[in-house]
Amino acid sequence: MDKSKRLFVKSKKSIRRRSPLIQSGDRIDYKNLNLLFKFVSREGKILSRRVNKLTLKQQRLITIAIKQARILSLLPFVNSSTFLKNAKKKYEKSLKNAKKKYEKSESITRTRTRTPVLKKKK
Repeated sequence: MDKSKRLFVKSKKSIRRRSPLIQSGDRIDYKNLNLLFKFVSREGKILSRRVNKLTLKQQRLITIAIKQARILSLLPFVNSSTFLKNAKKKYEKSLKNAKKKYEKSESITRTRTRTPVLKKKK
């Protein structure tokens, strides 16, 4: 081959794809904050599809879920780094507390006490 023809030949580079952040069992939902935190930058911006390595449908579902979570004030519109850390910790604690709460709950029976009724004298 001539050198002039070699310039136009495409090189066969291996395309190395990173594994996606969404596994097959994950539900894309506004309540799934652990998943949504992965797709939001430190500034609070939604990361692009090119960065996330998501399909078009997955990216649309992620953006809708993030916007719903922001409206319901589960996620902030603008992140500060301290707020993001605190939000993650609060969310994880609430999950742990909810599990403990349901394990410890017992039926409580209350006895009803009667108050004495005073009668008027004639």
